[in-house]
Amino acid sequence: MNPPDLRLALPAAFAWASLVVLLCFPDALPGASVVAWAAAIGCAGLVARRPAAAVRRGAGMAAVGLALAGLLLGVAAIGDGTRRPEPLRDLGQGGLAIGATLVTDGVLHAGEQHPVRATMTGLTTDDEVTGLSVPVLAFGLDLDAGLGTQVQVTGRLVPATAGDAVAFLLFAHGEATVTGEPAWVLDWANSLRERFRAAALELPGYGGRLLPGLAIGDTSAVGDALDLAMKETALSHLTAVSGANCAVVVGLVVLAGAALGLSRRWRIAVALVALAGFVVLVTPEASVLRAAVMASVVLVALASGRPVRGVPVLALAITVLLAFDPWLAREYGFVLSVLATAGLLLLTGGLTRTLARWMPVPLAAALAVPIAAQLACQPVLILLNPAIPVYGVAANLLAGLAAPIATVLGLLACVMLPVLPPVGALLTTVAWLPSAWIAAVATYFAGLPGSLWPWLPGLLGAVALAALLATALIAARRHDRWLSIAVAVVCVAYGAIVIGAGIGRSLTRPADWQYAACDVGQGDAMVVRNSGVVALIDAGESPELLDDCLDDLGIARLQLLVLTHFDLDHVGGATAVLGRVDHVLVGPSAEPADDRLRAELAASGATVTQVEAGASGRLGELRWRILWPPARPAGLEPGNPSSLVIHFDGAACADSTCLDALFLGDLGEQEQVRLLASARPPRVDVVKVAHHGSRDQSDALYARLGATVGLIGVGENRYGHPDPRTIALLAGVGTTPARTDTAGLMLVTSDAQGRVVLWSERVAPRQ
Repeated sequence: MNPPDLRLALPAAFAWASLVVLLCFPDALPGASVVAWAAAIGCAGLVARRPAAAVRRGAGMAAVGLALAGLLLGVAAIGDGTRRPEPLRDLGQGGLAIGATLVTDGVLHAGEQHPVRATMTGLTTDDEVTGLSVPVLAFGLDLDAGLGTQVQVTGRLVPATAGDAVAFLLFAHGEATVTGEPAWVLDWANSLRERFRAAALELPGYGGRLLPGLAIGDTSAVGDALDLAMKETALSHLTAVSGANCAVVVGLVVLAGAALGLSRRWRIAVALVALAGFVVLVTPEASVLRAAVMASVVLVALASGRPVRGVPVLALAITVLLAFDPWLAREYGFVLSVLATAGLLLLTGGLTRTLARWMPVPLAAALAVPIAAQLACQPVLILLNPAIPVYGVAANLLAGLAAPIATVLGLLACVMLPVLPPVGALLTTVAWLPSAWIAAVATYFAGLPGSLWPWLPGLLGAVALAALLATALIAARRHDRWLSIAVAVVCVAYGAIVIGAGIGRSLTRPADWQYAACDVGQGDAMVVRNSGVVALIDAGESPELLDDCLDDLGIARLQLLVLTHFDLDHVGGATAVLGRVDHVLVGPSAEPADDRLRAELAASGATVTQVEAGASGRLGELRWRILWPPARPAGLEPGNPSSLVIHFDGAACADSTCLDALFLGDLGEQEQVRLLASARPPRVDVVKVAHHGSRDQSDALYARLGATVGLIGVGENRYGHPDPRTIALLAGVGTTPARTDTAGLMLVTSDAQGRVVLWSERVAPRQ
C-alpha cells in the first residue's frame, strides 16, 4: 500500500494551526503575516542554494507552509477590518443599543427563537451607517424567515469572543420586521426546504422530525431530547450534511447524464451546477462547504483527466475555504468535518485489514468506517463534552445502512414535492422508515446504562485521548504485544474507575435533597422541595428534558412554578408541566407569546399571578419572598433586567437543617447592584448564579450572599457561559461553582450539622 501524499497536507495543517492561534489576537494578524512571508522567503532562498536532498525537501515544505500561513493571516487581517468596522471596534462588554438591518444566513421559524447567523448590513445608533458586512449571531428573532431575508430589528450588540466565527452577538428587543425578500435563487431553495419540512412533520414520531436533517441538514424540528440522544450515540454527524450527501447528489446527476447520453465534460458541468444548488438548498454551513469544495476539485480533476488522491484534495479544500473565510478555522463543524474525512482517508484501509483477521472482510469494512471517523473526531469532541459515547460504534453500524436510503429518498422527495406532489409525498413516507429506524437506534442506545463515560475535560483530556488512540492504532498496525498490553491495562483501569465511580454516585445519591438543578442544556430548571411540597424555578427550553428530570426526581405535581422571565431557555419547557401545577408566579411580559403561555397555564388549571418585590408565601416550612423587580421598575425592560428574584428562607424549619437559597434569574450586574441596595438580601447557603454564569455579575452581591454552592444552569452555547471571570469570582468569595453541563443533575442537601452537601450525577471536573 502506497503511503499517503502529505506534501500539501502538512503545510496546510501548519497554516491552519497558525490561524487557529492568531485569530484570538486580531491586532497581531498583520505583523504575523509579514513575519510568515519573510520566513517563507528565507526557506525558499535555502532551497535555491541546492542543499542536501533531505534539507531541500524540508525547507521546501516549510516554505510552502509559511507562505500559506502568511496568505491566510493576511486575508484574516484584511477581513478583520470588515468584521469590526470603526464605529464598533472599541465596543465594550456592556454592548450598545442599536437598530440594525440584517440579512439572514440561516432559517428561522416563528415560535422557536433559535439563534441565527446573519450579516449586519446597516446599523443606527446616533447616526446611521450603511454598507456594512458584519457577521453576527442574532437571538430573539421570532418570525418566519428563509435564507437571505432582510430583517429590521432593534436590540443590544455585544462583542463575541475573539476568534469566533461571528464578530458580535445581537440580542433583539421587540418585534423584528421583514423588509426585503431573498433573491430568487434563495427563495426557490427556501420554498423547497419548507415544503419538504412540512411534509415530513406530518409523519409521526421522531422519524418525521429527523428526516429533514438526514436529507437536507435541517435540524430545526429535531428537538432537544432526540438531539441529545443523537449526540450521546455519536450519530449527530448524520444530520450534518457533508461528503456523503454531496456524493449522492453528484452520483445521481452523473448517472442521469449518462442515461441521457451526455459527454463526460457535460455530465461534470451539470454535476457542478447541481452541487451549487444543493449547497444553497441545505444552507452553506462549514461542513457543507468543505464537502462541496472537495467534490468540485474531484470533478474538475476528472474533467481534465488527472488522477485524484484524497489527502491532497482535502488539503486543497481546507486551504481554499480558509482563504475564503479564515474564521472557519475555529468552527467545530469545520474541524470535525475535516477530521472525519481525514480519518476515512487515512485509517479505514488499515482498520479494515486489522479487523479482517477476526471477521469477514465485508463486516470488517462496514465496522472500519464508523470506527475511523469516531477515532479521528473523538479528541475534539472531548472539548465539547468530556465524555466517551460507549455505544457509538454499534449505533453507527446499525444506523449507517439506513442513512443513505433516507438521504437519497429524502432528497428525491424534496425535489419532487413541488413538481409531482403525490410522488413526493410517497417518497417522503418511504424515507420516513429508515429515518424512524435511526431515531429508534439513537434513543435505544442513549437510554442504556452507561451510554456516556466521563473523561478528562479540556485540552488535557483531548491530548490524553489522542495519545491513547494513537498508541492503540500503532499497536494494532505493528502487532506490538507490549503496546497492546499497555493500552488494554489503561482501558481496563479507566473502565473500573468509571464503573466504580458510577456505582458510588448512585449509592450516595441523597434521598432527602432540598434543591435540585436539572440538566436541561442551555437553560434553567431548578427544583425546591420541602415537607413533600415542590416548586420549580424556570422550565428550561426543552419539554422532553424537563420531563425526564422531573421523572428522575419522582415529581408528579408541582405546588409552585416560578417563571423568572419569558426567554425561551427559561419557559420553553413549561408545556411539560401543563395540568401538573397549582400556582404560577410570573414577572412582566412583553410579547404576545408571553401572554399566550400565561393563558395556557391558566387554562390547564393553574392560578397565574404576576408578582413584584414584596410578594411572599410558604412552601412547606420554607418562607419565600420576591426581592426583584421593584414595584416601580423605572428604566427596566421586560426580560433579563426584570427577572424575578426569589429568596427561600429556612429559618422556620423545625429541625434547623433547612438551607436558604436565592435564585437570581438572568439579572445583569447593573440590576444586581440595585437589588443589593434596595433589598439587602441576606446570606444564603445556595445561590442560583445569574444568567448561566455570564460575565455580567456584581462582585459585591456574591460577596454579601456568601453562598457555599453556586448552581449554574448551562449547556453547549456560543456565549462563553459560564465566563471564566465569573467562575473565579465565585471561588474568590468561597462559593463552589456547580455546573449542569459538566456535573449533570445536581442535588443539594444538608448533613446533621446543617452543613451544605452537594451531590452530582457525574463527577464534575475541576473548574
